[in-house]
Amino acid sequence: MFLHASVSFNMSGVEEQIKDLKVEDKGKGKERKPQGEKKPQADKPKAEKKPQGEKKAAAGGSDKVKKDTSLLGVGVEKSADFSEWYTNVITRSEMISYYDISGCYILRPWSYAIWEFIQQFFDAEIKKLGVQNAYFPLFVSEAALTKEKDHIEGFAPEVAWVTKSGQSDLAEPVAVRPTSETIMYPSYAQWIRSHRDLPLKLNQWSNVVRWEFKHPVPFLRTREFLWQEGHTVFAHKEEADKEVLDILELYKRVYEELLAVPVVKGTKSEKEKFAGGDYTTTIEAFIPENGRGIQAATSHHLGQNFAKMFHIEYESEAGPRQLAYQNSWGLTTRTIGVMVMVHGDDNGLMLPPRVAPIQVVIVPIYFAGKDNAPVENACKEVLELLKNAGVRVQFDSRDNYNPGYKYNHWELRGVPIRLDIGPKDVEKKSVFVARRDSGAKQSLPVEGLAGAIQGLLVDIQAAMLAKARGVRDEHLVEVRTWDKFVSTLDGKNIVLTPWCDRTVCEDDIKKRSGEESLKLKGEEEKGFRLTGSAKTLCIPHEHSQKPLEGLQCFAGCGHEAKKWTLFGRSY
Repeated sequence: MFLHASVSFNMSGVEEQIKDLKVEDKGKGKERKPQGEKKPQADKPKAEKKPQGEKKAAAGGSDKVKKDTSLLGVGVEKSADFSEWYTNVITRSEMISYYDISGCYILRPWSYAIWEFIQQFFDAEIKKLGVQNAYFPLFVSEAALTKEKDHIEGFAPEVAWVTKSGQSDLAEPVAVRPTSETIMYPSYAQWIRSHRDLPLKLNQWSNVVRWEFKHPVPFLRTREFLWQEGHTVFAHKEEADKEVLDILELYKRVYEELLAVPVVKGTKSEKEKFAGGDYTTTIEAFIPENGRGIQAATSHHLGQNFAKMFHIEYESEAGPRQLAYQNSWGLTTRTIGVMVMVHGDDNGLMLPPRVAPIQVVIVPIYFAGKDNAPVENACKEVLELLKNAGVRVQFDSRDNYNPGYKYNHWELRGVPIRLDIGPKDVEKKSVFVARRDSGAKQSLPVEGLAGAIQGLLVDIQAAMLAKARGVRDEHLVEVRTWDKFVSTLDGKNIVLTPWCDRTVCEDDIKKRSGEESLKLKGEEEKGFRLTGSAKTLCIPHEHSQKPLEGLQCFAGCGHEAKKWTLFGRSY
């Protein structure tokens, strides 16, 4: 379950085997070190250079934060300066490098591998639904892009235009795709003639460009990002409605089963829905460190709006031509940033096993002046043992770094399990195991080690999701009146409220909450340059049947409450 789709684990009996093992849990106590081991001294990596004019994601936190000038660790506590911590973690763990164009970043192998695991899972699942992959051009004509007015109004400020070829002006400027509805749908109109051509279900894995004018943040808010975008066409609305929720459930599974991040499924308000669509469903994640919600992925029902604009019609079984119903849905590399923020700690990344490029690292404990061949051979034997069991494992045989440096190196990168093997372990035919998530340590026999490690990986994955869900649930608070709304948000919470579902009220809530936040704080939140204004995150599906009888809108607008709605400050 932790490798590629072709690899599966036989977990039969693993739970029983784990129970029989003697566990020494010392939390995040001192690491086991060989006698005479000194504090690691190693060449420091060079600090990342940022493009001119681009400020780092960090700007907030205490003015008196103690920052470690060494580049061996994160350098700042997560709770002391969250944005500085985030910048340091993703650069020092070698997830990204900065580029010379502001808002654009290099995804290094450590982060791109995580995106590949997400791709493998999601691609396999949508193919089960009959979706096929295709690829459409990067560029879109101005005529096509502006055909759907509501749609282009939503994207107009972010569209990047190509106006020159060499030194010559283009006869007509072309846009770099901000999304692909207007690129794909003219072809759909040509391909679809009869009800026999439906449903049409296509997906593409691609990059898009949205020239964000806000402060860029790697993974979360960038000018170019990777994503998948599905565009499907149906004869009947019921089919389209069903697919919207099927895809939303797959997005939830990506976050919860792969990334161990809990999400809330819901529907966006009319104000927050996709421009040009009928309605938008969403999954919303929660960032505990600053109490903000973040849109994790969306699945839209476009109704017949785009079919009208692009003449996507089909001849029905009864004869008359009918407009088709359409959906679009997308998931981006934002997934990686959310995972980092939710799970990372003061020591660096903490990767869920299912997306960790390396699940287990083996660190040999050598002693100067002694024959270390038995230790090296034991490490190689364990390496092959775990490889053959389908575990992603690496033997850190570098002889220019001592064990202490290696501990720090792999902890910063979030590897779920570390195995130490020294002379005493060789004698006992055992390995020393340290978990990244809990800090728990134990000695395990080599016999049966593969099954035990597989079991630990399953346990770590589940424990990380359970911990994140527990924290999220503690910070999801029900509020029924305005007087408690802003103060509850200030407690780093997201808020479930009875709401009237009116756009004018939503606008007023955003304005008033921003003003009150300024009064309380004296200035807008720094760090990621986020404001104190609150907005609707979603109308949660799980609370759709929660009674509202007799309740007034929490905002005090005087209207009857119509929907339980999740509000929060957001990215």
